[in-house]
Amino acid sequence: MEHSLVYKELYLMQQIYATLFSVTNKLQMQGDHYFKNLTLRQYMLMLAIAHLPEDETSLINIAEKLETSKQSAKKLIVNLENKGYLATSPSKRDKRAINVVITEQGKKVMVECGEKSILLMADIFNNFNTNELEIFWELLRRLYGSKVKEVIGFEEDVNYKFEMVEGFEEAQGRALNEFISRRNGV
Repeated sequence: MEHSLVYKELYLMQQIYATLFSVTNKLQMQGDHYFKNLTLRQYMLMLAIAHLPEDETSLINIAEKLETSKQSAKKLIVNLENKGYLATSPSKRDKRAINVVITEQGKKVMVECGEKSILLMADIFNNFNTNELEIFWELLRRLYGSKVKEVIGFEEDVNYKFEMVEGFEEAQGRALNEFISRRNGV
């Protein structure tokens, strides 16, 4: 391979890496701004819990779902438990583990944040059309690696876990209408 091409590729890779780091921080700050009662990291933790089967919401499984350390996940769980959004109980499957559940108060906060997250998505991706979003998603999956289909696991619809929360349907309807309006540039 020609040296000039090697340098160009290395430069591009360095720029992509640095930009991904900066974009991650920017997205976290934007998410924190949109949510009233949670940080984006706290919301993602609760979303990870919602995406796990009820009897598999152990600290280890939550940390694996988020691809973070157990210590980082534990810190978030303790904080959310202190707020009354999560509760822990001994696991029925493994006596050494604890399971984490979202409380009714936590479900209400998730509905509020879910509404805001739809608007966040509309605003973050306002300059992308559907084709560009599909390409971007495919490129991120390739960057993530070969295990992507096994690991990410947020594709499943978990709305059914929140449908009984008062105001869920109204919040979802408002958010989707506003999403459509923002995507159509109205």
